[in-house]
Amino acid sequence: MFEDVGSLAAGPWIYAAVAVSVLLDVFVPVLPSGVLVITAATAAAAGSGAAAGRVPHDVPDLLALILSAATASVLGDLVAYRLAWRGGARLDRAIARSRRLTTAQERLGDALARGGGALVVLARFAPAGRSVVSFGAGAAHRRARDFVPWSALAGLSWAAYSVALGYYGAQWLGATWVATGVSFAALFAVGAAAGFLVRRRAV
Repeated sequence: MFEDVGSLAAGPWIYAAVAVSVLLDVFVPVLPSGVLVITAATAAAAGSGAAAGRVPHDVPDLLALILSAATASVLGDLVAYRLAWRGGARLDRAIARSRRLTTAQERLGDALARGGGALVVLARFAPAGRSVVSFGAGAAHRRARDFVPWSALAGLSWAAYSVALGYYGAQWLGATWVATGVSFAALFAVGAAAGFLVRRRAV
């Protein structure tokens, strides 16, 4: 079955689907963009014969998959950042009504001001962390130069990690649903660890 999916993954549509999913999940964090990236990478490995240790010349371009996911990640972060920046009094009032959001905004602002951009990278792997950081940085009116470079590093790191999980999972375990399941588990485990570290770092 993965061989059939692998032949589809070689088409250009997969990059657009990944980019749209990654761009939108900053606004709808329940979108399974990481799952889609891993599945595409696993399917690419199946279609290329990588699961058997062969890498022919017609292997789908995994670099393009990484770049499309990373670029969409940064663009989504920037859109959320600018929307929160321009949110004005209405957004400020909404944040002020929540002690939790106010505290998170202050801690994020302090962390970014101290050069704590590692928080942005960690949050990219945590469930909904990307949304909190992107909107929080904009709402706190943090400077773009304090946020954008870290957002780019976060997007590239996350995209490369997700593609590597799918691709090398297929190499080591074969292009099966078992390999995909193990890759998903690794993605969620890192997400849980990142969420824990983000909370500790914010405190």
